[in-house]
Amino acid sequence: MVTLFDETKSPTKSSGITVTENASKKVSELLKAEGKENHGLRLSVTAGGCSGYNYGLFFDEKANPDDKVYESNGINIFIDTQSDSLLSGTEIDFVDSLEGSGFKINNPNATGTCGCGKSFTA
Repeated sequence: MVTLFDETKSPTKSSGITVTENASKKVSELLKAEGKENHGLRLSVTAGGCSGYNYGLFFDEKANPDDKVYESNGINIFIDTQSDSLLSGTEIDFVDSLEGSGFKINNPNATGTCGCGKSFTA
């Protein structure tokens, strides 16, 4: 898979955000299914949710000029500078279980989370 990103930025290998092998396989599968093989994964934080902050996770074609760009297991991850400090050391995993399947964000900066796992307190 070839992922496009801002040519002036070099991805930082696994120094801030990691994608597990399971998540990498699922991201690659979804990118192919959607015809977006050249996209990366954008992880962001916005104010809101039942615990204070919400995670955003979606495909993006390229990094914005002020983004941090990380690479893990062949996936480029784009993070805006404001979200980066709240996400340092985060792992993105994909879980498939009887209770359901989806991406799970393991954020060491979260001091609390809500029941759904999509919101956190820092």
